[in-house]
Amino acid sequence: MAKKAPAAPAFEQALSELEQIVVRLESGDLPLEEALSEFERGIRLARQGQQTLQQAEQRVKILLSDDQDAPLSPFNAEQE
Repeated sequence: MAKKAPAAPAFEQALSELEQIVVRLESGDLPLEEALSEFERGIRLARQGQQTLQQAEQRVKILLSDDQDAPLSPFNAEQE
């Protein structure tokens, strides 16, 4: 039986892991091979996060386009 690829972490979990990787890399204490491995993982997480955000943006666009007659107004957090 073929091994399944590990499931992609949730967006928030991936973002948290990416932040931890950045801290470790910025510390400058990692050996070269470990730093490269962390960098590769960080790139994968960043790309995954970007893809997730693009998919979410597309879903929002689809939802907003369903009702063409609905008035849209800019969101102002101070009014909330």
